[in-house]
Amino acid sequence: MAKTDSTKVWQRDEIQSPCINICVVHPDARICTGCYRSIDEITSWSKMSNEDRAEVMADLPARAGNLTKRRGGRAARLKR
Repeated sequence: MAKTDSTKVWQRDEIQSPCINICVVHPDARICTGCYRSIDEITSWSKMSNEDRAEVMADLPARAGNLTKRRGGRAARLKR
């Protein structure tokens, strides 16, 4: 029974961050290419209510389509 009590300390009811440790901000869309959150959402996540977090989480799937793929970067420019 003591084990159950101690594990409750580490379990939270709040919505966890969608961060997947790929923290790169898309230059045009201005959202993280890993979790699709804006910089403002990332920085304020720890202070957000569960309702606010749920709203952000619901919006994330639609944001993926806002990111356009890069077309080769420096290597593509050098081939010209």
